[in-house]
Amino acid sequence: MNKITEANFIIYHESKEGVTMLSNETFEKLTILADAAKYDVSCASSGVNRKNQGGIGNSAAMGICHTWASDGRCVSLLKVLMTNNCVYDCVYCINRQSNDIKRASFTPEEVAKLTIEFYRRNYIEGLFLSSAVEDNPNSTMEKIVKVLQLMRNVYYFSGYIHVKAIPGADPLLIREAGYLADRMSVNMELATEEGLKLLAPQKPLKKLLLPMNDIKNEIIHAKENKGYFSHAPSFVPAGQSTQMIVGATRETDRAILFRSEDLYNSFKLKRVYYSAYMPVNSGELLPSVQTEPPLLREHRLYQADWLLRFYKFSANEILTDSDLNLDLDFDPKMIWALRNMEDFPMEINKVSYNQLLRIPGIGITSARRIINQRNLKLIDYDSLKKIGVVIKRARFFVTCNGKYYGDKTFTPEYIKARLFDGSPYHQMTLSEVV
Repeated sequence: MNKITEANFIIYHESKEGVTMLSNETFEKLTILADAAKYDVSCASSGVNRKNQGGIGNSAAMGICHTWASDGRCVSLLKVLMTNNCVYDCVYCINRQSNDIKRASFTPEEVAKLTIEFYRRNYIEGLFLSSAVEDNPNSTMEKIVKVLQLMRNVYYFSGYIHVKAIPGADPLLIREAGYLADRMSVNMELATEEGLKLLAPQKPLKKLLLPMNDIKNEIIHAKENKGYFSHAPSFVPAGQSTQMIVGATRETDRAILFRSEDLYNSFKLKRVYYSAYMPVNSGELLPSVQTEPPLLREHRLYQADWLLRFYKFSANEILTDSDLNLDLDFDPKMIWALRNMEDFPMEINKVSYNQLLRIPGIGITSARRIINQRNLKLIDYDSLKKIGVVIKRARFFVTCNGKYYGDKTFTPEYIKARLFDGSPYHQMTLSEVV
């Protein structure tokens, strides 16, 4: 349970009548809209330093306060929807127009006041605000902008704020929001145009990409202004992100990774989040409600995404025309190495930094240590573990001073058998790939 739930949303505020408790109406709204927001995973720590100029809160680079949801996801506080009333009828969404669920809407004043009250009681360090499209994109985006204006200009809140850009909203509204928020995101939800046509026909791909492009261009423009004027305002200094659902359609991992690679290259996204489809609805177009969420597949996509962003892999290297989905037993870096055995073993004292990153068991930190260490003296096998190399995996793919320390049998099948322990193979965490 998160901090707010444990506190039962008991909030006190001062008024002319004295100190009163949060109204039942506001409590009910918060219960509905906080629960409705849990399916959005595209929240992250701030990564920015917003200066406090006499107000309250801060946005230090160590990030905002996080908590863990019941399904194991890391979520930010306060994470809430502006409204779950939606004019769209996306088949996969719990808030779809045709669903018979409890509906609620906050006013901008209510969201701003709740956030400040939670902050003052040390429940949260920032705000993650999303929303369904209640009447139309413009009216919804206007309410989000109003929240930002209240937070920054009335409450003088300098903490981290992440808001959603509503596709179809006026670019001027998205621009205004971007100069007040730390991060913005446009949720793509499905990686292919075919998937969107099938489950979210009211959200064409072009409509989703337009605000991403507007945000990218404004970020570039704001950085250029910073070069001329030191006090020029920043535009979403923590960048933009998106979310894609995994398992709601028959999209392959290759299609998802190619879309992610294109988003990183075309729109300079900071992060793509992957969300295993939770079967909250039923229907002919959706997986069975009895189907377990593909959490391991989600994890492998995060690992592959890490290779895209930090290990200089391309999507076409990770998944080829003949390999459309990621292996669930072995991580994508190991599978790539086993598919390219002709590149191995690599001599640890000679190969480049980029080549070191391709070796299973060697991560970014250990690769840098190897480069620094061998400038002083040659690295021997016994030194690798001290440097941080995972010997169990790396020994099959390296030589030290010309000597190979793996087994005599050098085949993918043999290495797999030696490494596989009967459970889904786990090499990389979401924060480190080795």
